Amino acid sequence: MKQGRLFGIGVGPGDPELITLKAYRILQASPVIAFPQKRTGEASYAYSIIETHLNPAEKERLGLVFPMTKQVEVLKREWTKTASLVWQKLSEGKDVAFITEGDPLLYSTFIHLSRQIKQLHPEVEIITIPGISSIHAAAARLQLPLADGDEQIAIVPAVHHPVALRKAIREHDTVVFLKIAKVLPLLLDLLEEENLLDKAMIISKATSNEEQIWYDLRQLRGQKLPYLSLMVVKK
Repeated sequence: MKQGRLFGIGVGPGDPELITLKAYRILQASPVIAFPQKRTGEASYAYSIIETHLNPAEKERLGLVFPMTKQVEVLKREWTKTASLVWQKLSEGKDVAFITEGDPLLYSTFIHLSRQIKQLHPEVEIITIPGISSIHAAAARLQLPLADGDEQIAIVPAVHHPVALRKAIREHDTVVFLKIAKVLPLLLDLLEEENLLDKAMIISKATSNEEQIWYDLRQLRGQKLPYLSLMVVKK
């Protein structure tokens, strides 16, 4: 039996019309649609983006759990489990299209899955289809050039590390902080200290029907943001 191929497909930031023609074609052709979940049975943001493009009766859905934890043993166990589930379908000769919001190779769960498959089954053909990232979607929605001429840009996961965050702000013309919800108070303090509060904007779930934009960050003191929120600081 011919072995199936694994596709990593970026389905864009949220608007179903922002998937590429190639992504659409492969989604139509693939018998198995795999998607990331935080927990078994939980809704998948990535799947919600492409749902209108699919006939559920024609597809086999495969939800894969990627837990939100830094515990190495838990991650290793779950990543191995997801790779085994995907391999089961591939070994049956079925192509598997693994979808991820944004781009598959930029802070994506597909990176972990493809790494595991390569280690356990190096004979599997893995094909990556790039997608529009939340960073580019944010720039378009905010009407904000990310970089021009000799300007430098940094893409930084927002972690609770004040020295690193301040360094990124000071050393680059534009900084995009990803998944900022947990460190919002820290970022607001740093921006205020650097006199840059008026140079920053926040967007959540860019281009989706749940999109929110904040231009005046002072109003966010004491507020909670959705998980998929990013900040652009443009000096």
